[in-house]
Amino acid sequence: KMDSNQKNAGIMLDVRIILAALWVAGMLSSLNGDTYRLSDPIALQSMIANTGPVVVSSELLLVTSIIFVIPIFMSVLTLTLKYPVIRWANRIIGILYAMIILAFWVLCLVLRSAGYEMVWSTAQLVFALLVVWYAWKWPNSEGNSKLLK
Repeated sequence: KMDSNQKNAGIMLDVRIILAALWVAGMLSSLNGDTYRLSDPIALQSMIANTGPVVVSSELLLVTSIIFVIPIFMSVLTLTLKYPVIRWANRIIGILYAMIILAFWVLCLVLRSAGYEMVWSTAQLVFALLVVWYAWKWPNSEGNSKLLK
């Protein structure tokens, strides 16, 4: 028979795995969007000529690299950092990341981007919001799980 401490430890491990998987899923959504963009002849021409609505510079590439390395680090840190630090990190970084994706999503709407960009951006946003939700529902330090209620 499993005692409550073992049960709570299992729940916490499960939440860590779910959160790590959500960060990976968000990153894969981003990569899929980029793959589709590279397969779109109009978008590809615009990227090569650097004539799109957003001019690509080394500074922009640095900023986007920093933004998109976050899910990679978070997927690993979620499995390795101690509770409650990683719980709060997932909440805060998840909210910030969701806001960045939402801004990109709105930009896609304003610029009337291709449908595939909306699909992959929506997927990213859903995964980021699920990160925040699971981090918020994560069992507290006493082991009381809001996920089970």
